[in-house]
Amino acid sequence: MAPKLAVSWAQLPPSFLLPDTLLPLVARRGVKYGWSTADRRRKPNRFNQVTAGLPQLTQSPAAALERKAKTLPLRTGALAIKKGMTAIYDPETGIRTPATVVQMDRVQVVSHKTREKNGYFAVQMGAGWKHFDNVPRPLLGHFTGNGVSPKRHVVEFRVKDESGLLKIGQAVGPEWFLEGQFVDTRSNCRGMGFEGGMKRHGFKGQPASHGNSLAHRLMGSSGPSQGGGSRVHPGKKMPGNMGGQQVTVQAVKVLKVDAEKGILVLNGCIAGPKGCVVKIQDSLKKPWPVVLEGQLEEVKEAVQATA
Repeated sequence: MAPKLAVSWAQLPPSFLLPDTLLPLVARRGVKYGWSTADRRRKPNRFNQVTAGLPQLTQSPAAALERKAKTLPLRTGALAIKKGMTAIYDPETGIRTPATVVQMDRVQVVSHKTREKNGYFAVQMGAGWKHFDNVPRPLLGHFTGNGVSPKRHVVEFRVKDESGLLKIGQAVGPEWFLEGQFVDTRSNCRGMGFEGGMKRHGFKGQPASHGNSLAHRLMGSSGPSQGGGSRVHPGKKMPGNMGGQQVTVQAVKVLKVDAEKGILVLNGCIAGPKGCVVKIQDSLKKPWPVVLEGQLEEVKEAVQATA
């Protein structure tokens, strides 16, 4: 909280009569007061708010990007299709490890997002195939302009800086991830449709007898009477749509990589039914893969060679 002045603002004289020590207290931020968001020789850019002599805004787009710099991956992710679950058995130790199999189908870079144009760095990835007759004209022009065949699924992956931007049209396969590294998966969980309070929120239900008639699984009272406002309070747990939202599973270990079949084997289970789209990216809460410490260019060349 800012310190209080000895006198009120109403008692202060006009700014041109104040001494130099009090001028910063009444300085206003704006273009007409000398506040600029970029170099004075160019048009102000709202993504790079830097002005000499004035503190940087903490609620600006540039400050938001600076806060996100430590939590953004260094490279892009990829799209995959969940094929089902299996298990890997180790005959030496006798340990059975449940695993999820996902397959990458014609994953390719569609376009880029840059900070100068869009305010952030991102890579737009596409997967699958779609007939051009079933693609809207604006989207078809987007694919054609970038020299990429129409994709069934298109997803954007944020990256930290421009070093994580791959070339447009470059294919990405399972070898983009390494065996033993950790990834974060995002997919939509299985939708249940409209469900009642017992299944959706785990309500106990009403008694089976003692005056109960055809109301065993009903929710009961949805709100208080006169003392509580005679209304249903916001956030009340009630029947409604269940499932179908995006679920993130963090720190999933990559068990196997099969570049020939385009398959990744992930440890444990991930959200979603068979056939759902899974977004895979390097884990934020685990160390970056060794490939990012200086071998990124070698991996890019390997990916281009297999494309």
